[in-house]
Amino acid sequence: MFTGIVEAVGEITALQPSGGDLRLRVKTNDLDLGDVALGDSIATNGVCLTVVELPGDGYWADVSVETLDNTTLRSWKVGVPVNLEKALTPQTRLGGHMVSGHVDGVGEVVSRETDARSERFRIKAPAELARYIAHKGSITVDGTSLTVNAVDGDEFELNIVPHTIEKTVIGHYQPGTKVNLEVDVIARYLERLLLGDKAADPASGSGIDLAFLAEHGFYRG
Repeated sequence: MFTGIVEAVGEITALQPSGGDLRLRVKTNDLDLGDVALGDSIATNGVCLTVVELPGDGYWADVSVETLDNTTLRSWKVGVPVNLEKALTPQTRLGGHMVSGHVDGVGEVVSRETDARSERFRIKAPAELARYIAHKGSITVDGTSLTVNAVDGDEFELNIVPHTIEKTVIGHYQPGTKVNLEVDVIARYLERLLLGDKAADPASGSGIDLAFLAEHGFYRG
């Protein structure tokens, strides 16, 4: 688990195709690896990766086809900057929100505008994730825990302060940039809990619609 508070910005320094998937090397720059051991997890642009080698100034990790198909990782190249966060410990301050490092989908930056000293971004999410994104709720973008300022269908807005622009890869975002998205895990569990016994029905899908909410007393049309 992670908090979504980025600890350092690293850099991809090698990408090696291996048996149909990929092995990559990350230079960690300011990230302290003194307490990192083989098998530990590091969130890399929001993707939970397992450390398989520690060459001293970074780490190597293996990336499965599943991860390549469901994140931005397939488009990474040598030199790409990445947000880094080590897995949390019982002593870690939970400054963001609970983040699993399991990317739910890939979004796209629609617009970027200056707003006083901040930057305002509009991001389009995959349609299937829209129901989990709420005004003033939390979302993880490339491993950064952020607050949703506004929601419009499958698009949402973020207001990014100068510190976050400086300390994460968000400063590199431009319209068209693809980003890893992880929705708040509480929203996913709540959806399953509301289904009750219907959750065991493979044909139910999410099962949450206005008719379902009305039937269970959560909505009045």
